[in-house]
Amino acid sequence: MELQENGALVSTLIVAVAATAAALGAASAVGVVVNRRSGTLRQTALNDAAPRQDTSDLGLSDTGPTIVHFSAEWCGPCAAVRRVVDQVCAALPEVAHVELDLDANPAAAKRLSVLSLPTTFIFDADGRQHYRTAGVPKGPELQAALQSLLAGKTSD
Repeated sequence: MELQENGALVSTLIVAVAATAAALGAASAVGVVVNRRSGTLRQTALNDAAPRQDTSDLGLSDTGPTIVHFSAEWCGPCAAVRRVVDQVCAALPEVAHVELDLDANPAAAKRLSVLSLPTTFIFDADGRQHYRTAGVPKGPELQAALQSLLAGKTSD
C-alpha cells in the first residue's frame, strides 16, 4: 500500500513539474515576441473612405511630418524616447516633435487608442497618421520612415 502511495506522489510531482516547465516556456516565448516587437514602427492603414481622425488638439505641423510622443512623468522609458526623437529631429529639421502628457491629455490618448507608454506616432503635414509604435522607437527606423514621408514615397 505504501508503495502505491509513493508511486502516486511521484506521478503527481512529475505532472506538476512538467506543467510548470510548460508554463515557463510559454511565458518566455511570449516575452521574446513582445520584446522584439517593442519599439518597431508599424505602418498604419491609410483609408480615404474612413472618416478623418480629429488631430486639431495635437499641435501638428502643417509644413511637414510631426512625431507625436505620448509620455507621463512616471514613465521611465519615455526619457529614452525623447532622446531618440530629439536626435532624429536634429538630423531632419523639417520634422516637428510634439510630446503629450497622457495624464493631461486623456481624450487625445483615448482617441488614438494609446494603451501603453511610451507610444509614438508619425503624422504627415495633412494630419494623417502613417506610423505608430509602442516602446522606445529605433532611431534608424524612425529616420527612414520620416525620410520616406519627406520624399513623398509612402505606400498609401
